[in-house]
Amino acid sequence: MTGIVTVTLSAAIDQTYVLADLVMGAVNRSRSAHREVSGKGVNVARAIDLAGHPVSAVLALGEQDLPLLAQIESGQVFHTVAVPGHARVNTTIIDDHGQTTKVNEPSIPLTREQWHALRDLAMTEVERLDADWLVLCGTVPTLVETGELVPFGELVEAASVGRIRVAVDTSGEALDLLVARYLGDLALIKPNTHELADAVGRDLESIGDVIAAAQELRARGVDTVYVSMGEDGALAVAQGGVWWARATASALVNAAGAGDASLAGFLVHALEHDVPAALSAAASWGALAVSQSTTLLSAPETAPAAELVASPDPERKLRDPARASDRR
Repeated sequence: MTGIVTVTLSAAIDQTYVLADLVMGAVNRSRSAHREVSGKGVNVARAIDLAGHPVSAVLALGEQDLPLLAQIESGQVFHTVAVPGHARVNTTIIDDHGQTTKVNEPSIPLTREQWHALRDLAMTEVERLDADWLVLCGTVPTLVETGELVPFGELVEAASVGRIRVAVDTSGEALDLLVARYLGDLALIKPNTHELADAVGRDLESIGDVIAAAQELRARGVDTVYVSMGEDGALAVAQGGVWWARATASALVNAAGAGDASLAGFLVHALEHDVPAALSAAASWGALAVSQSTTLLSAPETAPAAELVASPDPERKLRDPARASDRR
């Protein structure tokens, strides 16, 4: 059984409040609240571990937040580079109408020394697990010394040279850089529809638009494009074809972390190079995630079954069309 190593350059503390109604401009009292270590790579690794696959999560975390890792059932999979102080805090507010409101703090810059420690620890974990996948997840912070993005391309290139499959789930400036320079080093890229629209610089109105945009990225070097589309389901474009999948959640409780759970489901089945099975699992795990109140996934074996369609209708309109931003 091959392993998976996730890398989270900007881990966070998720602070979640549950209340009946969110009233803007007023004092709101929560019914319950909880805190947990989070970040895309943390969430992905936890879900993979629950599925019984070897995984290691490498992350930078504030030294004052390290005790929170002990609260995670699969805490032994986490390997940290401790940085001074606290991690950033991402606040989630869930109301009884199924709406999720988030306020995320900006990433905390890393020193060059901290970046090198993360990069080296990640490659050490790849070797220890004999990992098949290296997964770079989440927001990419800047370097203290330069103010520029952490040079994560060093890690992408090192893994690619070592014939490790590299998957990336990021956005913004980091996604722009990946598309411009590193698609040929990637086995998998996982944008949502809005991130994909930004990557290709045009609006996406239909399933056919999403397929064409994904095929454009594949033509530039990446093996597989997996697109999470929210209520429109999920789509995968690979050498063997195009597939669409969707699962129905038992309830809509908390949308935060659903994309991370779906990526975990995809990776677990992609270990066997089975893209249709990977996409089906991704849709199932994502639907399970939105029915749970916490960001970290629980009980993946209870995930609802997904509908899977090969060569989906390209004329089908998206319920949530994606508009390309003007930042490019």
